[in-house]
Amino acid sequence: MTTVEAFALSHGHLDHVGGIDQLSQRVGKKGVDLVLHPEAFRNPRYLKITDDFKVFFPAFTREKAEAAGVHLVETEKPYPMMEGTILFLGGIPRRTAFEKGAPNLCYEEDGVEKQDPIDDDSALVFNVKNKGLVILSGCAHAGIVNTVEYAREVTGVHEIFAVMGGFHLTGADMDAVIAPTARALKVLDPVYIIPTHCTGRAAVMHIEKEMPDKFLLNMSGTRMTFAG
Repeated sequence: MTTVEAFALSHGHLDHVGGIDQLSQRVGKKGVDLVLHPEAFRNPRYLKITDDFKVFFPAFTREKAEAAGVHLVETEKPYPMMEGTILFLGGIPRRTAFEKGAPNLCYEEDGVEKQDPIDDDSALVFNVKNKGLVILSGCAHAGIVNTVEYAREVTGVHEIFAVMGGFHLTGADMDAVIAPTARALKVLDPVYIIPTHCTGRAAVMHIEKEMPDKFLLNMSGTRMTFAG
């Protein structure tokens, strides 16, 4: 039986935090570390449809997290987990010219509306012996290319074995980002590319077309093992 020593949170949006209570209960013990960026608690956050129509996300708070029975580990910097076998990236620098985030995701600060850069967005990194890095993103609000490049910078490992997770390229606002993202991923040259979750159908199809020998289709229930 596998013992759970820690959780990691990709960012503070509802679809990523809503199951913490149940997850903690299923683990069956209190005080398991929840590693996250402190800006995961930023609120109010919302999806702006128009100036008069805003869909507010339920607030994620430290009190809610602690009530779930987890022990908060807040960090903006890379943080090793599971005896150093996993790296939580912390805050990811935004460096590419094309990964600017979603313009309709907003938050309020002192009553002023701002685009939410999702500073809390992070990812997990694994180093497979003789193969390279496996980079697992949640939504890649920081940009999947920014994420991969930062993982290489932090670890000092150049080779990329797999890039997997949500790339957040769905919706009309992100259409123009799909092609430059695919071009940059081709340059990064992972052995496998596995876009999931919020990547969006158009982006998934484009990545498959551009990188057919590297693309793997992932669905609910799919199990993938990356081994050296």
